[in-house]
Amino acid sequence: MTALWILLGLALGLVLGIGVTWWWMRSLSRYEQVAQPEPTKPSVVEPQVVEVVNLLRSAALVIGPHDEVLHSNPQARTLGICRGDRVVIAEVLEQIRAVRRQQEPVVFDTEVGRGIGAPSLHLNVRVSPLGDRQVLVLADDRTPLLRVDETRRDFVANVGHELKTPIGAVRLLAEAVETAADDPEAVRHFAARMQRESARLGELVTQIIDLSRLQADDPMLRAEFVQVGDILDDALARSRELATKRAVNLVRTGDEEFTVLGDRTQLTDALANLVTNAIVYSDEKARVAITTSLVDEDGDNFVEVSVADNGIGISDENQQRIFERFYRVDYGRSRDNGGTGLGLSIVKHIAAVHGGTVNVWSKLGQGSTFTIRLPLQPSTLESERLS
Repeated sequence: MTALWILLGLALGLVLGIGVTWWWMRSLSRYEQVAQPEPTKPSVVEPQVVEVVNLLRSAALVIGPHDEVLHSNPQARTLGICRGDRVVIAEVLEQIRAVRRQQEPVVFDTEVGRGIGAPSLHLNVRVSPLGDRQVLVLADDRTPLLRVDETRRDFVANVGHELKTPIGAVRLLAEAVETAADDPEAVRHFAARMQRESARLGELVTQIIDLSRLQADDPMLRAEFVQVGDILDDALARSRELATKRAVNLVRTGDEEFTVLGDRTQLTDALANLVTNAIVYSDEKARVAITTSLVDEDGDNFVEVSVADNGIGISDENQQRIFERFYRVDYGRSRDNGGTGLGLSIVKHIAAVHGGTVNVWSKLGQGSTFTIRLPLQPSTLESERLS
């Protein structure tokens, strides 16, 4: 009997143990299901938003809830706002987080460095919430506009300075003439100086007007086919008197039967400026050579007109600046010859608007060679093939 009760006790204990174990395991499973968070769904950009972002001219990015870049257009990558799936500009990232918290759009300007020697980018940035914790970032590069404003301010300041010099000289010379009224020789001397300063002032005003007109004008709207030889005829005719006065020999070489497309007056101005500079910066009885040649570069044909002198030459440092407005290599010689410092900047602008370039080779004491390169018109090559 005792053995029976023992067996019943063991069986009951076994049943209770199994029941308790099953209850404990079930409770633990339920706890794990409650405690384990549901997997988060990845943030997805609406297709309509992607289409709009791709059409924008501004740099545009859609940022996800964890600061990841969900979508960006090529402009954003070009400006370096993002790299891969990260926003790399700290100030922009800071504003993204602020907008996500406050759900209010912000607009701000930021300056972004691009390494040693490279100019900084000036960006106007707009950040706005999109919903679902996403943020839209739009950025516009204002660097070109700021550069234009800076150039305009510098130009106005330089014009004011350049005009004051001859105007002040004329005023002083007028006072000197008045003081020397009883000395005919002194009056003639001061009057001659006044004429030179007046001529210089007139030339300066003319070139300022010409440069302003060039910048506001598109010569290709009235472009015509022009023979390079005809342009050289006009340019050398303007410089002939100065060359004769300084006994400088002008030599023309090369084939001039090439045709270019553009404004004949502007192209003549550009070449005349180069020839005049070569004469001014050469010694008396020197030689200035004007050479025309055809250049083939990667299948594209260009006409090059080079103006070479054996004058004082230009240092490497000055070669980097000679095409700037009002810059002069030799201020004293330029002043004595009525130079304004605008001639080469006018040449550069004319070459650029005609689809060409201008460059310089020079060595101190050996002379300089300025070369204008212009696109050759196909009609020239066709006529050569037919002949």
